[in-house]
Amino acid sequence: MKINNSYLYTLITLSFAFIIGAINYLQVFSVPANVFFIARWLAISGLVVFGLRKKTLTTWILISMVVGAEIGNDFPAFGIQLQVLSKVFLKMIKTIIAPLLFGTLVVGIAGHSDLKQVGRMGWKSILYFEIVTTIALFIGLIAINISKAGVGIKLPIGVQEELPIVAPQSLNDIILHIFPENIAKSIAEGQVLQIVVFSILFGIALAMVSEKKRQPMLKAAESLSEVMFKFTNIIMYFAPIGVGAAIAYTVGHMGLGILVNLFHLLATLYTALIAFLLLVLLPIALIIKLDVRKFLKAIAEPVSIAFATTSSEAALPRAMEAMEKLGVPRKIVAFVMPTGYSFNLDGTTLYLSLASIFVAQAAGIDLTIGQQLLMVFTLMLTSKGVAGVPRASLVILLGTVASFGLPVWPVFIILGIDELMDMARTSVNVIGNCLATVVIAKWEGEFNENANPELNNLTEV
Repeated sequence: MKINNSYLYTLITLSFAFIIGAINYLQVFSVPANVFFIARWLAISGLVVFGLRKKTLTTWILISMVVGAEIGNDFPAFGIQLQVLSKVFLKMIKTIIAPLLFGTLVVGIAGHSDLKQVGRMGWKSILYFEIVTTIALFIGLIAINISKAGVGIKLPIGVQEELPIVAPQSLNDIILHIFPENIAKSIAEGQVLQIVVFSILFGIALAMVSEKKRQPMLKAAESLSEVMFKFTNIIMYFAPIGVGAAIAYTVGHMGLGILVNLFHLLATLYTALIAFLLLVLLPIALIIKLDVRKFLKAIAEPVSIAFATTSSEAALPRAMEAMEKLGVPRKIVAFVMPTGYSFNLDGTTLYLSLASIFVAQAAGIDLTIGQQLLMVFTLMLTSKGVAGVPRASLVILLGTVASFGLPVWPVFIILGIDELMDMARTSVNVIGNCLATVVIAKWEGEFNENANPELNNLTEV
């Protein structure tokens, strides 16, 4: 097909599917199920033709999300079986994280031997993280108090979901969780913050030895980081399959109907997250005079991966590479982004404040403003440093609910749509951490405004 013909085919198939869908929705007349089915798959064929012409990874990831959703809707049993492909993708991504962080952090610290800058970036990052995540907590609090999505919720009959048993965390536990006792154990458990702490201390120690002994290790770390970026490129060839499989599984085992049943809660979260993006992150980007369109083009791929897989870790290697190409020095990307994965989870912190009040509303418990603020400040502490825990937000939510004497059963309702909520909050986590690297780079006066202006190679592997 010529380019014009391929675009025309895509336009025709999408238009046909839209018209059939509109007729079916408006009930102008009864559309046979098989006609509606054919129309949807014709539209998907049009998207595939479009993808063949574009030949970019971001395009194929977005198309695979549509294909995955359709497979999960039309062939749910098969869609559920595809989960293994998404797990393969996530496993391969997780193998990248520890060596990539170690290599980039060690080179960033020891390669420049500027230990004062490490300390400077540390306090600047923590200050920025705390301000932004605190605002996110309050936006979640305001949103759920306005929407009152939990009011009128009844205990569902025959709830059989099993929730993990969560032991309450003391301040000592939270502090101890930051520091590794065994780096191999930290890597195996995916404890990002512990890996970061070890890598920073290793980099500082390497910077303190003589030049003769520093160079061999520094060259090895530099080679390691370069190899891991190439390794990432190889794994990304599998990204559309892994992402599509993740969406197919989600839709297959949950169905699209759950969106209607719990629309109020979902709408509250999505509205609050959009408000956070527009009222907090966008003004920050404008204040630091960041080219927003260029930034959005850079983060399109890692955010789409995060949305489909509900895993911030899956997007981490690509996000680091994208920010470096945007103009953020590698030493800043390597320090700020992984640290942000423990201290700057904007979407997750907003969700936690919203979900906690939702539990109280569903249980019919009227919390005072003072109690709600106390809950927010508790979440401010407990939400740090648990990025490596599976379903970390659920674990924190259960711990918070238990510590405030709230019932657990409303969490079952949240659990039913947790993956759909996780898609949005994980995407905001990635956007927030990408922006944080630019903020710190600008603050340090090291952002390269003219780096890769067209971003031609960000969306291609």
